[in-house]
Amino acid sequence: MSPVAASMVKCRRSMSESSALRVPRPPFLPYRHTVLEDPLPRITHTSRAMALVLVSALFSGCETNDVPQLADVVLTNGKVVTVDDALPEAQAIAIRGDRIIGVGTNEEIEVWVGELTSTIDLAGRLAVPGFIEGHGHYTSLGRSKTILDLTQVESWDEIVVMVAAAVRSASPDQWIEGRGWHQEKWNEVPPGSVEGVPLHTTLSAVSENNPVVLGHASGHAAFANAYALDLAGINNETPDPPGGTIVRDATGSATGLLRENADGLVYRVVEKEKAQRSEAEKWDEFSRQVELASEEALSKGVTTFHDAGASFETIDGFKRLADEGRLPVRLYVMVRSESNADMDALLPSYRMIGYGENHLTVRSIKRQIDGALGSHGAWLLEPYEDMPTSTGLWVEEPDDIGITAQIAAKHRFQLNTHAIGDRANREVLDIYERTFSEGSGRELRWRIEHAQHVHPDDVQRFAALGVFASMQGVHATSDII
Repeated sequence: MSPVAASMVKCRRSMSESSALRVPRPPFLPYRHTVLEDPLPRITHTSRAMALVLVSALFSGCETNDVPQLADVVLTNGKVVTVDDALPEAQAIAIRGDRIIGVGTNEEIEVWVGELTSTIDLAGRLAVPGFIEGHGHYTSLGRSKTILDLTQVESWDEIVVMVAAAVRSASPDQWIEGRGWHQEKWNEVPPGSVEGVPLHTTLSAVSENNPVVLGHASGHAAFANAYALDLAGINNETPDPPGGTIVRDATGSATGLLRENADGLVYRVVEKEKAQRSEAEKWDEFSRQVELASEEALSKGVTTFHDAGASFETIDGFKRLADEGRLPVRLYVMVRSESNADMDALLPSYRMIGYGENHLTVRSIKRQIDGALGSHGAWLLEPYEDMPTSTGLWVEEPDDIGITAQIAAKHRFQLNTHAIGDRANREVLDIYERTFSEGSGRELRWRIEHAQHVHPDDVQRFAALGVFASMQGVHATSDII
């Protein structure tokens, strides 16, 4: 029987056997610390999982006092699913602060109700522990609510129509942004396509006076119109950046598709323009993105979110929001987009566990060795069947990731590295193994994010090294096809 289950059983027995409720505190860490010490979630990418009523903490046992303090909130008449075989279902829950202090029948939980207790009648509705999103991008989630949503489009023509409508309501030179398209989900391949993606011609025709950049569903490519390509200085002579590809037609002209690091040529122009705004404007945008991300997460029952990549500046923003009580979802944040030198110097000062009433934890680092399969950016051992001239890309230099591994071990930080292709996964396992052989890091529960395509020879290495394969089942439909 698990400690959680045991504490629940003790709680119920005490309620029925003694009005004094002499219940020992369970010998395990409360939920917030369990998450921190076990960062690999059991439930990931739960955007489709919904519950009518959601509880934002796991069941953490009963109180030690002879006479219990009363609950702040009590939920009654519900279908309470505990996710524990020893006590799989109950009727009611008592909550005080951020802790569940009692689980049982309506009659057993009634003892926690006082004059100031708020009682909610679930009327048979479902109450479950809050979900943990094991890999996401928090501010990007919020940003996606403010730009064109291309996740449901079924053709290139539909995208062109959406951009044309956005242009009509935009001022000249204003950026039009969108995200979520995937060429494999279109009902036909547009005529004249290169690598399954069209030329920018029709898009540019409806947006002559506005730069347009549309992110791929994978987040590992983007499509730009002629205006945006021009602002980024992309022409026939522009070389591919390290870890990226400017896709070209037979004449050498850019098609508009920018794979992996190549999309940064355009996005840096966007960010440069945004950097000209006032600090107040930038803060308003950031806080609004966090607010929208929080609303989306909570609407799906996600109460803890592993944010796979935030700069020190972004973490400063999260900390400010936590201080203001404006961070309603618990964030487990991975440091990203910082140099090895800066991380070595600043990680100690940014390490925080359970900051802001357990709403902000920073004790891990995010790196990325390759791209995504859908954009032909995953680093493979053998060439792509539909692109036999390519084995994909590394997008961050493996040797640099190796240095990060040393820094992570030095500062006792978890390291979480994106790897999708089988070559990428092997390279990351090699980096981790070299670090562990030097006597550090193994106990820090390092992860490989996605671990999407793994050569059979490497599968057992995960277990042998104690490396977590942080996989997302949704990639089976969002990236592979």
